[in-house]
Amino acid sequence: EVQLVESGGGLVQPGGSLRLSCAASGFTFSINFMYWVRQAPGKGLEWVSSISMGGSSTWYADSVKGRFTISRDNVKNTLYLQLNSLKTEDTAMYYCGKGAYTGDRPSGQGTQVTVSS
Repeated sequence: EVQLVESGGGLVQPGGSLRLSCAASGFTFSINFMYWVRQAPGKGLEWVSSISMGGSSTWYADSVKGRFTISRDNVKNTLYLQLNSLKTEDTAMYYCGKGAYTGDRPSGQGTQVTVSS
């Protein structure tokens, strides 16, 4: 059974940083692309970033480019998202997913990021 467990969210002031983690199990992590999406209150899902199997290729939404960094550890079966220079509009529930993003909400419980002064 595929399990994705997100963690690392919290309350942070504008300009602050957080590091999200996604612990994966139930599938061969190292041969899957992975991604992060987010959902702000009252809004739809927004793709944030994706990473290739080995981590050499990464892609970002324009809204986070230059501020967020996706990475992975294929030994620890863990996906990361470093969030820097956070803005209030980054407030959302963040989810990780496996494979290519198809528009569906991933199955994990997500981790809440709240950016507020």
